[in-house]
Amino acid sequence: MKKYLIICGVLAAVVACSKKESNPNMDSNVMMEEPVVKTVDSAAAGKSEGLALIEGADCLTCHKVDAKLVGPSYQEVADKYTEADLDMLANKIIDGGKGNWGEIPMTPHTGMSKENAKKMVEYILSLKK
Repeated sequence: MKKYLIICGVLAAVVACSKKESNPNMDSNVMMEEPVVKTVDSAAAGKSEGLALIEGADCLTCHKVDAKLVGPSYQEVADKYTEADLDMLANKIIDGGKGNWGEIPMTPHTGMSKENAKKMVEYILSLKK
């Protein structure tokens, strides 16, 4: 009987300790709020609105200005595209996609406004050498 109680106690402790708590912030499908840039703040800091929007979003998780990370560097994007591609690139930020830079997909940012996406693209294209 004592062995039975000990085994039940050990099993109960193992089950209780192995239970994972759910964290709603860890869900990859949760859309982050669209970053908002106050013109005064970005101008005071000497930043373009596009750069401030990029820094306020999750863009820098996958992209860097001058080096490939998960996705292409902003410099590579600027060298490949022109102002004529502004709408297409803004839509790519909003809708996501894959195939232009390899098989790793770009996460869609469906909560992003077209206006803010265009500001981000304008900043990226300004990096053209």
